[in-house]
Amino acid sequence: MPFGQFIVKMHGRCNLACRYCYLYAGPDRTWRDRPAAAPADVLEHTASRIAEHAATHRLTEVALVLHGGEPLLVGAGRLAAFTDRVREGLPDGCVLHTTVQTNATLLTDAGIATLAGAGIRVGISLDGGLPAHNTQRVDHAGRPSWPAALRGARLLADHHPETYAGILTVVDLQSDPVEMYASLLDLRPPTLDLLLPHGNWSAPPPGMSGVRPRDATAARVRRTGGRPTPYGDWLCAVFDRWWPAGRRETRIRLFEECLALLLGLPAAAEALGLDPLNAVVVETDGAIEQVDSLKSAYDTAAATGLDVFRHSFDRALRHPGVAARQAGADALAATCRSCPLLTVCGGGHYAHRYRAGHGFINPSVYCADLDRLIRHVAAGLSDATAGAPA
Repeated sequence: MPFGQFIVKMHGRCNLACRYCYLYAGPDRTWRDRPAAAPADVLEHTASRIAEHAATHRLTEVALVLHGGEPLLVGAGRLAAFTDRVREGLPDGCVLHTTVQTNATLLTDAGIATLAGAGIRVGISLDGGLPAHNTQRVDHAGRPSWPAALRGARLLADHHPETYAGILTVVDLQSDPVEMYASLLDLRPPTLDLLLPHGNWSAPPPGMSGVRPRDATAARVRRTGGRPTPYGDWLCAVFDRWWPAGRRETRIRLFEECLALLLGLPAAAEALGLDPLNAVVVETDGAIEQVDSLKSAYDTAAATGLDVFRHSFDRALRHPGVAARQAGADALAATCRSCPLLTVCGGGHYAHRYRAGHGFINPSVYCADLDRLIRHVAAGLSDATAGAPA
């Protein structure tokens, strides 16, 4: 499958020092030797490679994600100029969808207007809608980022709703799930992404320090009184608030993708399903890499040895790591291939399957939690459709 989403690192540093950041506080160190901001020649070659890939595969649409670090460190004008350059290079009939993912602290009214003028929608990352939810999101001097982030979020919600892409939030077991969800609704996100923290069998996520590889059969163990499912329980609580008819105040991508997969519909979710991954990353030095989440596993896990100066994106499609991400059930552990939830779960997020010395052919460290969530969503769907006409 050709790449359809191009994640371009506009700036490789961040103005925040979030205490849990897997990118800068995790095992990967490749960012240290790269330029802070992507130079002009990197951006030019990237735009040309995207155009080449779109023309080769006759793509009708392309998703461009302006990322970091904190991409707004390069300024809204440069983000807009690069977006325009990519758009101009695409073949006729190919539509560009651009999003910038930001911590919201650098958003200004003028900056948002510049982004909107270039057709760039703004997604923001927050840990919740209250100061208490965001205590780990601090700057490099240890000062809270919440006041500035709230100002940026309010600017989007109140004055630029057409440019507002939504909020990305990582599940935190220390927060009350329903309170966290309700607090984010006050910021009126059109879409909410709930992500599980990046962890694996060798570096378990918070609250799962005792997890062991043999817990891969936890879907069955749990129903006989085995391993707890803290993340599944947390997500189920939010689902129950979100799901009842008339109360879906925003879209929640994880739940919508789960419902679609349960109904046998296609779904483009990295965390669920068997659809092949179609995203690729370009770093500030022009290196072509796999998605950043792999960097939570080990140093250089996302590296391909390729770059936009010497290699096409088609060459990246043939990289063994990318091929494994596109192999569907063939790349999964035997436990996953025999699971009745296979087509919905899809083995979970690829990065969450890692185990040192054993690679990625393992069930997700969140196996039991995904089992809990999927079955709960299925029950909600069944209840909602009971008695409906055929």
